[in-house]
Amino acid sequence: MAVAEEAEGMAVLCRPATEVPEHVITMDDTLAIARDLHRDHPDLELVLRLISHTGVSKRHLIQPVERTLSHPGFEERNLLFTSEAKKRVPPVVRRALDHAGLTASEIDLIVFVSCTGFSMPSLTAWLINELGFDPHTRQLPIAQLGCAAGGAAINRAHDFCLAYPGRHALVVACEFCSLCYQPTDLGVGQLLSNGLFGDAVAAAVVRGENEGYGVRLERNGSYLIPHTEEWISYAVRSTGFHFQLDKRVPGTMEPLAPVLVELAEQQQWKASKLDFYVVHAGGPRILDDLGTFLDVPREAFRHSRATLTEYGNIASAVVLDALGRLFEEGKALDEHRGILAGFGPGITAEVALGTWTDRRRNRPM
Repeated sequence: MAVAEEAEGMAVLCRPATEVPEHVITMDDTLAIARDLHRDHPDLELVLRLISHTGVSKRHLIQPVERTLSHPGFEERNLLFTSEAKKRVPPVVRRALDHAGLTASEIDLIVFVSCTGFSMPSLTAWLINELGFDPHTRQLPIAQLGCAAGGAAINRAHDFCLAYPGRHALVVACEFCSLCYQPTDLGVGQLLSNGLFGDAVAAAVVRGENEGYGVRLERNGSYLIPHTEEWISYAVRSTGFHFQLDKRVPGTMEPLAPVLVELAEQQQWKASKLDFYVVHAGGPRILDDLGTFLDVPREAFRHSRATLTEYGNIASAVVLDALGRLFEEGKALDEHRGILAGFGPGITAEVALGTWTDRRRNRPM
């Protein structure tokens, strides 16, 4: 399988910041709601079993559960997306900038990704005005890559830093998946999704120089599994975004694992022998299968599993949150090698290779 090869670069992906909303729904809550709302569903027991096997302990929502379950209309939901994003994104961005040791005025590109709300102009324009970014800051909003967009954002930021050495990019993922709840969608895949997705905001800086603390990005690539564009999709209706999930999606790691292997080989690395793995936690089978096909132990994906357990599938924010957990763990050492990967609609894989580095100007003793 061909992977888009990139030249080696010196951009450093710094420590991400993640924030989840204050409203919590537990696994027990989810199962009780499913039993109550869908007591006559012919596949209820199957749905309950699938949800209980997701590995999700709790999720965080921007609204209380009872309001999340209502549907005031697409217009009101989209207005809520914008208002909540304006409230929740700035503090996360400020923390990401602090982690990178930069100010807003030093950022040259903002990559903003979300598949759960829409605005034009993009929220990048509001951020530039509100947080003191330079008016010349480039904007790259990405709305249609779903869960793969976290990996894509990192890769597009890396590409920018390769094209403009010494420049810096900010990546922002804002996902309020609860706003896509559709009470009339009763397919097994839709009901499973109701028990899987959560809300979160995450951000990280890519410093365009061989200095900083984090993952020095070495190479990135993209891959699309041919003729699978209908496997993960939205039906866009008057009621908003209706998530559609094909039952074949959990089997996609078999064709995608070789893509990760090939990209690693282009770097003369072995995908099964890396020091860290940060991958999208779409569900437990995705992680189990990828581990099997890459021949890595279950423990390799511990950060992705922790995100899934504590927050659910937070779409494009998963990769950033899982990466943040790698920083928090504090076990990565200089020159440790790793891989980052996001998977989403298309079916698309966005993959990056990186080396851990600690080259801070004022490095603590």
